[in-house]
Amino acid sequence: MILIADSGSTKTSWCLTNGDDFTEYYQTGGLNPFFRNTEEIADELRLKLLPKTGANIHQIFFYGAGVINPEKGSIVKNALFELYPEASIEVESDLLAAARSTLIREKGIACILGTGSNSCLYTGTEIVEHVPPLGFILGDEGSGAVLGRKLVGDFLKGVMPENISEKFKTRFQITYAGFMEGVYKKEKPNQFLAQFVPFINENISDEYCVNLIENSFQEFINRNISLYSDFREQPLSFVGSVAFYFQRQLKNVLTRNQLRLKTVLKEPLNGLLKFHNEK
Repeated sequence: MILIADSGSTKTSWCLTNGDDFTEYYQTGGLNPFFRNTEEIADELRLKLLPKTGANIHQIFFYGAGVINPEKGSIVKNALFELYPEASIEVESDLLAAARSTLIREKGIACILGTGSNSCLYTGTEIVEHVPPLGFILGDEGSGAVLGRKLVGDFLKGVMPENISEKFKTRFQITYAGFMEGVYKKEKPNQFLAQFVPFINENISDEYCVNLIENSFQEFINRNISLYSDFREQPLSFVGSVAFYFQRQLKNVLTRNQLRLKTVLKEPLNGLLKFHNEK
């Protein structure tokens, strides 16, 4: 039996399969090692996952946000080993998940466009180049957090067109102080800002919203994609809700830049299942 996980900061999606005629899906809380230690992760999985899977697991492939080095990976790996001591365990980054789920074994540039953004050049087996995303203050171009930041900034400065501004004011009855507190005082301001992105999608027929999305995607290309070796020759693949729901705008921008789109997935789990079944 093989257990595959796609983990973010808020939720983890699991797939248990024998690679043939048995596949089941489960969900637990987010297991980002930046926010949770080995004991906390083991406690949650012992309660919410182990009773469903049983301990007879041969291989575990865990992909997660926050797995940026072996030290962070060991926080998750040690928790999994505590519950599944007979399993072979591989803990990797969510960026490798994006590459494996969309490109499988093809060389190309794999990208994440969700609450945050990220990218890499993938050989078909490993990541060989990586432009650091830098978070929503210094980078994360094209991400939900940056789109939300631009949207809220335009609203507060009065740059947003009046018709959209009135809709925004009606939809989100938040004061100036409320916006400032959400960004500068509360935890996870990136998630606070990303919550406004569905509003853009609801009004995507408006020129302002189209330009906001397409300009942000152009920034992602300029400050990320264009920095990779032979980037015009590489197929591009994307994982994440922003890429998925704004596929039309993404395709428009890639076409204008003479770039080739291969795949867009909302989530990587089924692509990872295909990768590991083929392997």
